Amino acid sequence: MIGRRQLITALVSAAVGSQFYPGLALAQGEAPKRRIPWRNWSGSQQCLPAARKAPGSLQELQELVASTAGTIRPVGSGHSFSPLVPTDGTLFSLSRLSGVMDHNPEQLQATLWGGSRLGDIGQPLEDVGQALVNMPDIDEQSLAGSLATATHGTGAGIGCLSDMVVGLQLMDSKGDLHDCDAATNADLFQAARVSLGALGFVTQVRMQNMAPYLLEKLTVWREFDEILALADELADTHRNFEFFYIPFSGMGWTDVHDLTDKPLGATEKFDFNDGAGDLKLVRDWLESFPKLRELILGTYMGTIEDEATIASSWKNYANERNVRFNEMEYHLPREHGLQALREVREALESQHQEVFFPIEVRFVKGDDIWLSPFYQRDTCSIAVHRYFEEDFQPYFRTIEPILRKYQGRPHWGKLNTLAREDFRKLYPRWDDFEEVRRAFDPEGRFLNTYLAGLFNASG
Repeated sequence: MIGRRQLITALVSAAVGSQFYPGLALAQGEAPKRRIPWRNWSGSQQCLPAARKAPGSLQELQELVASTAGTIRPVGSGHSFSPLVPTDGTLFSLSRLSGVMDHNPEQLQATLWGGSRLGDIGQPLEDVGQALVNMPDIDEQSLAGSLATATHGTGAGIGCLSDMVVGLQLMDSKGDLHDCDAATNADLFQAARVSLGALGFVTQVRMQNMAPYLLEKLTVWREFDEILALADELADTHRNFEFFYIPFSGMGWTDVHDLTDKPLGATEKFDFNDGAGDLKLVRDWLESFPKLRELILGTYMGTIEDEATIASSWKNYANERNVRFNEMEYHLPREHGLQALREVREALESQHQEVFFPIEVRFVKGDDIWLSPFYQRDTCSIAVHRYFEEDFQPYFRTIEPILRKYQGRPHWGKLNTLAREDFRKLYPRWDDFEEVRRAFDPEGRFLNTYLAGLFNASG
């Protein structure tokens, strides 16, 4: 009887030489060339690159970059939904360049490898007496990828991750290294803090951190109107605040985090991955009966108890997301956020009975980074989601005009339909970024088709 290992080997061997992967078939006598497909977390973006590299040292990265022809794209964890990565050129992962390189205990700064996964650096930083100032609610992303897309957590008085960067090292398409900060290569530094991976590889990052701290997280279920009535106050009085609205329920929940010195502990947690399955089930049964759906969901949510968790900051920020989805998120001037949300809810519940994923709302402090969606304005961010096996486009087409009407800027890692001229209108320093990009990568080696269109260049 054929064993499992022999079976999988035989199947892969057959596939490599078959029609399943056009372009992988080998000419007689030709040595095999492995081409490994890539796709993002949700499956909405995919490509078949000519090669995939994961160097284990800075020197190896330099040598590989210098000897690689064609388009080069850095790739992180694949948790972005926009087409930043796909290429038929070479994908480079920095995942083996990970961890804390150095730290300054007086200034509470640490130098980290760009390939570090956010979820892996909390304990090492705590061990040297530091902690990230803030984190997003998913910690699977790489540090360099998070900075490239202006990934953020929530907190009306706290900026995105890129705003905590005080220095970085950038590698160009020849393998040469460039150190930059606010005083050295200042324009390159401004461009590289949020770069979409269009400049080169962010190999090392110096972060401004703080001393390790405990957070108390409180989750409270509330009616939608109550959430809106309290939102501004909660955003202004708590270190971190976000809320979620569950479509066709009239209800949602608020999350707040605050600094504490109370003992560690947690109440019983509601499993939001199981909860997503429950919402889908109710949708499947009651899609044509919205009033009954709201009654059932409201009753169901009325049984969910509030939660409290006290833990180290890096353990309390992130949520485990096992149910895949596609996402669109726009960052609006804070003063327009709640009105826009009301319109989003109305459009969703009048036109898209098929949607069951919650809407997520967060608050972020403004900054001065050229391509940051938070450039020169405090922000209310609204994110909508669609189950990964279902077509997101009709829903997103309905919601996007509402978010654009209020001068929203899309999250760089989330789905949107904007083109170069749209972005130029939204970003006062767009042309400055383009100038730095052309000077740093004149041949457009780091541009895939999508980015070449955004920056009016060949890629």
